[in-house]
Amino acid sequence: METIAGIDATLLARIQFGFTVAFHIVFPAFTIGLSAFIATLEIMWLRTRRDHYHTLARFWTKIFAVSFAMGVVSGIVMEYQIGTNWSRFSEIIGNTLGPLFAYEVLTAFFLEASFLGIMLFGWNRFPPWLHTLASVVVAFGTALSGFWILAANSWMHTPAGYAIENGITYPVDWLQIIFNPSFPYRFTHMMIATYLTTALVIAATGARYMLNHRFEAEARTMLKMGLGMLAVLAPLQALVGDLHGLNTLKYQPAKIAAIEAHWDGAHPAPLVLFAWPDAKTERNLYEVSIPKLGSLIITHDWNGLFKGLRDFKPADRPPVVPVFFMFRLMVGLGLLMIAIGVVGVLLMWRRRLPQSTWFLKPLARAWPLGFIALLAGWMVTEIGRQPWIAYGVLRTADAVSPVGAAQVLTSLALFVLVYFVVFSVGIWYINKMINKGPLPSLPGPETLPNRPLAGGRPVDKEPI
Repeated sequence: METIAGIDATLLARIQFGFTVAFHIVFPAFTIGLSAFIATLEIMWLRTRRDHYHTLARFWTKIFAVSFAMGVVSGIVMEYQIGTNWSRFSEIIGNTLGPLFAYEVLTAFFLEASFLGIMLFGWNRFPPWLHTLASVVVAFGTALSGFWILAANSWMHTPAGYAIENGITYPVDWLQIIFNPSFPYRFTHMMIATYLTTALVIAATGARYMLNHRFEAEARTMLKMGLGMLAVLAPLQALVGDLHGLNTLKYQPAKIAAIEAHWDGAHPAPLVLFAWPDAKTERNLYEVSIPKLGSLIITHDWNGLFKGLRDFKPADRPPVVPVFFMFRLMVGLGLLMIAIGVVGVLLMWRRRLPQSTWFLKPLARAWPLGFIALLAGWMVTEIGRQPWIAYGVLRTADAVSPVGAAQVLTSLALFVLVYFVVFSVGIWYINKMINKGPLPSLPGPETLPNRPLAGGRPVDKEPI
């Protein structure tokens, strides 16, 4: 097999897919949470008629438009890669997963597209109740899109409802395929993650304005809603994560063993706080751990036993080092979010939040934490599935296209170059809109549909 610097086409294809997914996943996750936030603001505006809710809804809708566009563009690349680099995956699994992606387009994407125009351009063209309804429908559509994508991805982790004929999978029971054993846990875990990620961005933006004494009414609303969501959802995410872990233990025990860097299944597992897992010697170097606490967390029994990595053939073990460290990064950031939410709510309750610069300054810079935790969790679940692309059905090495390493490396280099240029401009533009802030609406004509992103112009020249 052709290799470049010891790396074959399969690993290069995995790196390319991982790179593009890492860019793609953050935008749909942000838009799912942001659309729900916008819909909530519009409902609150309808109920109270307080102008700052309306101002905030219009402000975040502009940011939603840019994020949505980048999510769509990066999603198209994913389909391209499946056809070029993973043709065997499409051939063997396509009968089962292909319809799920089609359902996502026919239901969620068409639903979003039908009402997105009203949401973006209909502020002065439709009654407020209809515009609010459009925003609610778009929020539902983004969540529905996540439903189908998570159904397909969860099936790859816990396949069900299929039969194999001549090496090809065929659907037998669609309800089992969609609601496969890991889907309820993975879907709930992911949806909460999207709302947490967005809540942290909202709270960080509010803190930024509060520190600069700008848009103080809007800043207070963003802080209250963002920190309130963190205080409620971050502890709930910990509970859902525990249930998800129990489900993973049942269906993907090798992944749990890698997460815990647990080698010997004959003894209760310690909670490994830090170590360097060494696959060659099958032990942990420089380990710092708490005896038996790992078993208590995983099995809910102080002396509980679960399979260690030595219980699996080396060829069936996932890469331990990235799974082990990314899980700890995800959990650490999750605990930090719980702390931010609890402290923020306490400060609000005691009416000390605007004066607590010691809290607002780090909060204003904490906006990336949700995205980092999201990516870390995705790496845990996807790398932890290896060496399978569909667990127990198809190995990753058997799913790759018959293409050379040089071709994959060339396309990877082009993707890296284009993505950094295009998405750097997009993120810069979002930051420019945030710097400008949620300016109040001005009387005058509505923004024309062919200029929806006129968010960087001076206020005295911008018809909003």
